Amino acid sequence: MARQRRTGTKPELALRRELHRRGVRYFVDRAPIRGQRRRADLVFPRLRVAVYVDGCFWHRCPQHATDPRNNAEWWAVKLAGNVARDRATDAALIAAGWQVIRVWEHEDTVAAAERVLAALGR
Repeated sequence: MARQRRTGTKPELALRRELHRRGVRYFVDRAPIRGQRRRADLVFPRLRVAVYVDGCFWHRCPQHATDPRNNAEWWAVKLAGNVARDRATDAALIAAGWQVIRVWEHEDTVAAAERVLAALGR
């Protein structure tokens, strides 16, 4: 797991390039709320929008989630914990007045950029 990239993944870079091409500027890998350890992939602090680009395996995509056969019980607990942490992060940000956008790694980059732009009011 240490070899897994935390930031700068291909889907994240594709979304960043598309938004940058459209003239949108943002902060990368930043905690939306001060003191919170959970960092968003893209942050728009003035507009209070946090964008997360989630991997299908690690965040249990409804379409592409797979269950590992080796050490299945451990993986089930681990991946369920990831999903629970995602929901807790969403709830904390929404309670603080933020808008949360979750983008799956398999989503079309242009469509994801459109969702972000809509949240930004553009």
